[in-house]
Amino acid sequence: MDLGLKDRVYVVTGATRGLGRASAEALLAEGAKVLITGREEKSVADAVTELGAGADGSVVAGVAADNADPGTPARLIAEARARFGGFDGILISVGGPAPGFAADNTDEQWAAAFDAVFLGAVRLARAAAETLTEGGVIGFVLSASVHEPIPGLTISNGLRPGLAGFAKSLANDLGPRGVRVVGLLPSRIDTDRVRSLDALSGDADAARAANEATIPLRRYGTPEEFGRTAAFLLSPAASYLTGLMLPVDGGARSGF
Repeated sequence: MDLGLKDRVYVVTGATRGLGRASAEALLAEGAKVLITGREEKSVADAVTELGAGADGSVVAGVAADNADPGTPARLIAEARARFGGFDGILISVGGPAPGFAADNTDEQWAAAFDAVFLGAVRLARAAAETLTEGGVIGFVLSASVHEPIPGLTISNGLRPGLAGFAKSLANDLGPRGVRVVGLLPSRIDTDRVRSLDALSGDADAARAANEATIPLRRYGTPEEFGRTAAFLLSPAASYLTGLMLPVDGGARSGF
C-alpha cells in the first residue's frame, strides 16, 4: 500500500529516541520529510545524522527545543516551512513524567509535567491547528493510561486522559476543515523508558515476564511496530480516521 507520504512535511517532537524516533524513521522510510526535535543540541544533531544517512539535510532536519517553552510551537512550524517548503502535520511526543504513587509525587513534579506534557502539547496542537489546511493531521503520543491507570505512574494517569479529551475536542473543531486529530496509546513497548520502569521493581526481568503474561500476544511491542502504526495514522491513507485513540498494546487493554 502506498501511504501517500512522499514529500509530505511533518514535525515530530521528542524524536531523538524512543517512540518519537521510531515514528520519524517510519515516516522517512515512506518518503516524508521530517523536522525532529529534542531538548539537547547534541542528541538532536546525532539523530539527524543517523536518520539522514547521507541525505544532506534534504529530508530530515532537527531543532533543539523545549516543549514547555511557549515560543516553541511557532518556531518549529516556521522551521519546517523554511527547510522543506511546507507543513502537513505534527506528531506530539513527549517524555514520560516522573514515576511515583499518589503520595510520592511532589507539587514540583506535577507542575513540571503539566508544563511539558500537558500545556506544551496543547500549545503545539493549537499552533498546528491555526496553520494546517485540508488534509493536515495532528497526532498525539499518549499512553494506555488514557483508559486504565498504570500503577506507579500517577502523574501520567492524571494528565494523559485530559490530553485525550482535548484531542477529541480538537478533532470535532477541526473536522469541518478537513484536518484530522488522532492519538496513539502505547503500553509495553520495548523502549528505554519502559525498561527503566521495569527496573524500578528491583528485578527488571521478572517485571517484564509478569507484564508479558498479561498481554495477549505475550510480548512487548517493538519501537518499529509503533512507528509504522504512527506513520499510517499520520498518512493520507488514514484520511477517514479522526478523533480516535488507538491502543498500540498487543491486545492488553481489557475493554473494546
